[in-house]
Amino acid sequence: MIEVRSERPEDIAGIRAVLVAAFETPAEADLVEALRADAQAWLPELSTVAVEDRRVVAYALLSRVILATVDGDVPALALGPVAVAPDHQRRGYGSAVIRDALARRADRLVVVLGDPAYYRRFGFRPAAEFGITGPYMSFRDAWQALPPAGGSRPGEVLFPDAWDDV
Repeated sequence: MIEVRSERPEDIAGIRAVLVAAFETPAEADLVEALRADAQAWLPELSTVAVEDRRVVAYALLSRVILATVDGDVPALALGPVAVAPDHQRRGYGSAVIRDALARRADRLVVVLGDPAYYRRFGFRPAAEFGITGPYMSFRDAWQALPPAGGSRPGEVLFPDAWDDV
């Protein structure tokens, strides 16, 4: 039986283990630790885990970013990292943690850098379609946005310093 929920203190080591196993380097795991230490970026309720038999098997994080518009700064979110333990991939756990996190986003703009074919199923589209720029826009269609229900203003996404080392 799988449980999808916000992370708890006892999940932290399991989250790191999933991230280290899922990526080639520990950079994503280090990013999560840096974001967790940044009170401006960290939203504990949007750090989502899938747990099976008391083991973290999937993870998705939404953290605070800012959308700088001509009318002023607007709170927004960045999705990532997202990871599934290699021995649990292709079972829908990644989708489960993403859907759970997005359901709690409080109707804010969310940006992600990832495979457009994968993230399209969650409603993401190329950020350029919305006039959303940022440090990852050189990745073209992989730089994506999911606007709030009322739409999004054009602007530039500003990431917290923790993202500088990714």
